[in-house]
Amino acid sequence: MKSFLDIFFPRCCVGCGITSPETFRYICWECWADASPVEAPFCNLCGDPVAGAVDHDFICYSCSSEKPAYDGARSAARYDGVVGEALRQLKYGKALWLAPDLAELLHNCLAAEYPAHRFDYVVPVPLHHLRRRDRGYNQAAVLAHALGRRIGSPSMPGLLKRIRPTATQTNLTAKERLSNVGNAFQYKKRKRLAGRRILLVDDVMTTGATVNVCAKALKKGGAASVHVITVARG
Repeated sequence: MKSFLDIFFPRCCVGCGITSPETFRYICWECWADASPVEAPFCNLCGDPVAGAVDHDFICYSCSSEKPAYDGARSAARYDGVVGEALRQLKYGKALWLAPDLAELLHNCLAAEYPAHRFDYVVPVPLHHLRRRDRGYNQAAVLAHALGRRIGSPSMPGLLKRIRPTATQTNLTAKERLSNVGNAFQYKKRKRLAGRRILLVDDVMTTGATVNVCAKALKKGGAASVHVITVARG
């Protein structure tokens, strides 16, 4: 069926435009080979990679100074190259057909970094309702739904609510990002969270301010653990 559809609706690599890529549905091998996967060494908590040779588990200075509310965070790749382009098109260009490829990256990262973990709920970082209305969808919720289906855990987009609009984090410092999202999220009591293991999903993680505030809200609601996974690391 896919081959038949490709005749009339040819797939093109989001990176270079070559038709009918085989590595992923919309990412060819050459572009994926040029991508920058997040690999060790990185902080055992926040997953932030570091330069140099480190042959043991370690905690970065930021996490040592103030331990994050989440129990671990990992990202599949750097926010550049074909991965960055795919995320920008998903987020700003309504390219929802790219979600399965990006969810596959999340799934591969999850299998590599959290092989022994089982999660009760997959929870996306929410958008404020005004931004969601303008965009038409929440890209994190799209990714969480696709990932939840792959691992057999229900996606729960209603567990968290962004209770106030926030400015874009793009050009803010780490301190400004934390202030920007402080108290912006709230746990909605639709499901009992006591003892639940949560997988929190977003498209990009930079300083971790957003996912940290989300994890605090989920822990306040009773979650036993909150692990974070994102497609890219900014």
